[in-house]
Amino acid sequence: MEDEPLDRWVARRQGRLRKPGEKKAITLGAGPQRAAHLDPNAPRLILEWDGFAWQALSTVENYAAACRALSPSPESAPADQTETTGPITGRNPLAPGTGRHRKPRD
Repeated sequence: MEDEPLDRWVARRQGRLRKPGEKKAITLGAGPQRAAHLDPNAPRLILEWDGFAWQALSTVENYAAACRALSPSPESAPADQTETTGPITGRNPLAPGTGRHRKPRD
């Protein structure tokens, strides 16, 4: 088997690694770590990856606050800029049809 060139290996490895600044939330509470939806009112610890280890940033009161901390709402558009979304082009996905998933009409 031929050895992979070092620069190609480094590029492939960098693609797999976490990027510094990535954030996650963990549940603070008694017992083992559980899925977030099982205890939505438990406090959360917000962590950020610095490239070497997870660093504590803050705590929040519940799952909803953790979601807001991890993905803040986009900044509002300037007043002089209009929204650029338009109508959906092509076939309307909510239009009546004959697809297999449609309920037969009586």
